[in-house]
Amino acid sequence: MRSRSTTLSLITAFVASFAIPLAAAEPKTATDEIPKTTVKIDLVQLPPGKVTVGGKEYDIKPIWIGKTEVTWDEYDIYWQRLDLKPEEVAKGVDAENRPSKPYAPPDRGFGHAGYPAGSICFAEAQKYVKWLSKITGHKYRLPTEAEWTYACRAGGDGKVDKSALKETAWYSANGEDKTHPVGKTKPNAWGLIDMLGNVAEWAVRPDGVGVACGGSFQDDAEDINCENHAEYTPAWQRDDPQDPKGKSWLSNGAHIGIRVVRED
Repeated sequence: MRSRSTTLSLITAFVASFAIPLAAAEPKTATDEIPKTTVKIDLVQLPPGKVTVGGKEYDIKPIWIGKTEVTWDEYDIYWQRLDLKPEEVAKGVDAENRPSKPYAPPDRGFGHAGYPAGSICFAEAQKYVKWLSKITGHKYRLPTEAEWTYACRAGGDGKVDKSALKETAWYSANGEDKTHPVGKTKPNAWGLIDMLGNVAEWAVRPDGVGVACGGSFQDDAEDINCENHAEYTPAWQRDDPQDPKGKSWLSNGAHIGIRVVRED
């Protein structure tokens, strides 16, 4: 005959066998530091899974994705060539691979340190992640459309609770027609912040075309969702005096930014 303590131990073990360890539900995180700076990139690892976008199912690998959008703290190092010595800048080292000088302050005076970088052309976003890969030694890139959607839905169906939208996104109702510091809204189920609103984020469609996802501070509530994938429109460069239009900055696209993916 078993003792009472033995019976309780067996019951406890039986119940525990059905429990999901809390640690397994916690997303893995990592931090990269841009060399020779104090600027850090916080990353969250996506769990592997599947997502359907445009009627097609995609397998998602456990990639790392930025916890927030790329900030000016990060992007300034790239576009202002702060990673180079003054004499290298004077000689024009790597100038052809960096953004051209903007016609107006690209942050529009919204705020700078801690704010999401915006006004970024798709071609320049692609060059940025190549530069980031080279300087950090990790393989960075833009998310695919499927990866971005998967991260935005965070294990759910992607439906947005409009009653709580002001807590999770900056959009027309609370955005005051400007960007806001990253990390101030509530994260989604996987710990990702500002997936919706603030600045829309470039992702890559299967055909290689860039789409700006999630909506931005300019959009109304009905356009703040995981399925809002906007293609480039000439209106984003309406005031650009160049012909053809520049490839670095969106003169009227302060609402377009970046969220990075790291493969290793």
